[in-house]
Amino acid sequence: MGGALGLVLGLLLGVLGGAASEPHSLRYFFTGVSEPSPGVPQFMIVGYVDGDVFVRYDSETRRMESRVDWTSAIDDQQYWERNTQIAQNTEQIFRLDLETLRERYNQSRGSHTTHVMYGCDILEDGSIRGFEQHGYDGKDFLTFDKDTLTYTAADAGAQITKRKWEQEGTVAERMKYYLENTCIEWLRKYVSYGKDVLERRERPEVRVSGMEADKILTLSCRAHGFYPQPISISWLKDGMVQEQETRRGSTVPNSDGTYHIWATIDVLPGDGDKYQCRVEHASLPQPGLFSWEPQSNLIPILAGVAVAAVAITALAGFAVWKCKQGKKGKGYNMAPGSEGGSNSSNAGSNPSV
Repeated sequence: MGGALGLVLGLLLGVLGGAASEPHSLRYFFTGVSEPSPGVPQFMIVGYVDGDVFVRYDSETRRMESRVDWTSAIDDQQYWERNTQIAQNTEQIFRLDLETLRERYNQSRGSHTTHVMYGCDILEDGSIRGFEQHGYDGKDFLTFDKDTLTYTAADAGAQITKRKWEQEGTVAERMKYYLENTCIEWLRKYVSYGKDVLERRERPEVRVSGMEADKILTLSCRAHGFYPQPISISWLKDGMVQEQETRRGSTVPNSDGTYHIWATIDVLPGDGDKYQCRVEHASLPQPGLFSWEPQSNLIPILAGVAVAAVAITALAGFAVWKCKQGKKGKGYNMAPGSEGGSNSSNAGSNPSV
């Protein structure tokens, strides 16, 4: 199956020159759709560095295009043309793959999807790792093990592709070389180009709130505006993590490049003071602990202020009206109102299924 995919939102930031530091990741996510719906391209590639989109290609623009400012520092003059050509070739392979797999699985025409995802990581200790996964119609198809140079097939249909690639003999070797060399080489370059952006630290703004209904107090902890993406958010009761009781949302990007996440827990109304939200993030020197502070008197106070304001406004209006009425009666007039080896995203020739 052709291509590569990389939506696994990566690890984090950077090892350069082998020194221990924070991790970095490079991912590519390729998707082909046989009968796309309106507004959905038939083929698309999205590249991620440290979980942030940095390049994109689709069958409508037919160009590999930048999604971040720091790519302007890429010192390879042929970079965009070369990767555009690779993407266009891969698009054709994906189209053929969709037809092949539809016939192989004896499926009628309709909407079918094929995916490929691959990428590499530089870990905190300077070690590296890489992976490649293929999918069809939302299910596993093939998974690559670069240490054994083998593919694991998910079903009988995938076994056909596995045997074909093993007989060709070079598919696994090319992917292994890409993951351990080319991918890592470009990841280091990207981190150096985007260092100011990728290695920045933005502390999360944390807010804890509570809402009581049906004799249950739901405590909500929201962390907003943090970077990099990896974060740990959990609820503690008397200092003990309440993992099973905690509900979490996904880490979601904001429009400014930062992220937000939430975690909630249901507790007894009288136990709210026993709970704390713990947040761990690279921007924090140590985990932050945040408690719910009920402000039961706030609503009555605000309501009282609002009522008083309305009353004052009404009295003032009445006074003005009386004054004007008095003046009018004395003859005064009212005033009128007034957005391959040197190839960063390619593991070599993309084999068809």
